[in-house]
Amino acid sequence: MNVMQGSSIDWAAVRADFPLLTRQVHGKPLIYFDSANTGQKPNAVIEAVDDFYRRHNANVSRAVHALGTEATEAYEGARGKLARFLNVRADELVLCSGTTFALNLVAYSWALPQLKPGDAIVLTRMEHHANIVPWQLVAQRTGAVIKVAEIDELGRLDLERLYALLTPEVKLLALTHVSNVLGTVNPVREICREARKRGIVTVVDGSQAAPHRALDLPSIGCDFYAITGHKMNGPTGTGALWARRELLAQMPPFLGGGEMIKEVRFEGTVFNDAPHKFEAGTPNIAGFVGLGAAVDYLSALGMDNIDARERTLLDYATGALQTVPGLRIFGQAPDKAAVISFLVEGAHAHDLATLLDLEGVAIRSGHHCAHPLMHHFGVPATCRASLAYYNTFEEIDAFVAALQKVRTLLA
Repeated sequence: MNVMQGSSIDWAAVRADFPLLTRQVHGKPLIYFDSANTGQKPNAVIEAVDDFYRRHNANVSRAVHALGTEATEAYEGARGKLARFLNVRADELVLCSGTTFALNLVAYSWALPQLKPGDAIVLTRMEHHANIVPWQLVAQRTGAVIKVAEIDELGRLDLERLYALLTPEVKLLALTHVSNVLGTVNPVREICREARKRGIVTVVDGSQAAPHRALDLPSIGCDFYAITGHKMNGPTGTGALWARRELLAQMPPFLGGGEMIKEVRFEGTVFNDAPHKFEAGTPNIAGFVGLGAAVDYLSALGMDNIDARERTLLDYATGALQTVPGLRIFGQAPDKAAVISFLVEGAHAHDLATLLDLEGVAIRSGHHCAHPLMHHFGVPATCRASLAYYNTFEEIDAFVAALQKVRTLLA
């Protein structure tokens, strides 16, 4: 990757690293504005996965032959890269299939044994279903109740009302770092500090934060933090859960099987140390090799550079969209991430997205796995344009022109 021009980044050269972005859809150049759904993959990631399967493919921690050693070193090397990316210890990082698995791991391995009738879990209105449903299932089994922290008209958490909810019966607070619908960046450091004062365990969904902003998990002060690899330009089926070592030590395994044990007898089993006791079975080895390459790629660009680039794209896109008659943007919190959810008066979200697809524009439409948030705004669905550092101002212009065109077709 040679993308530096003096002290600045050549974003056109960065874009050229992503082969999928050169294709056409329905005879039109692809405009990919769905990175909050999944990030595209640079050549370095594709080549890393290909190289693993061509030259190193073997299982991890099960063989003394050369390929087994190479596979294990590559897999654990990816854990180390991710740990440095998050500024945590590698033995605090459980590798898993993504945020959904990570949150369920916390729900079943920490919350289920800990909670009892009369306890409470606090969630926020803007949560993804992955940070709602596991807690509902645990609450049903333990007798705990769920409380909901609400948002204001700009899509920001009402912090005063949130802190009022943190009463003595609350044992867990789960919240997103960045909303996948609104782009709102929650002040997780402040919120986790207030929760810790009250003895409340905190779980942060970092799926939409890790691809876009520098993360220093110790400074956030949470107890658990979950990320998803495919949103970070890595392969699907990868992700991680970071947790405080003392919590990992006391948590029982979530899944049983190979690799998560030290010794098995019919009389009983001695489990491996964390994080390996939570990694039963053969992992997505090639996927994590690819995720390691993605972390290298992001780190080489610099997360602060990525953040600045995406802020500039967001400002430009927001201004351009505000010229479209009848368009409503959902979520206008200051310092938001590069996500724009919107509707156009008189047009259904799915109709808009379908017609935009015919113009080569890929956006998301639907409830975005956030039904409670849709209910809050009184709409069944929205369109969502989510930008990444590999997008361009020219794409934004073409997107707005296409939106103006399809709006007239639906009028």
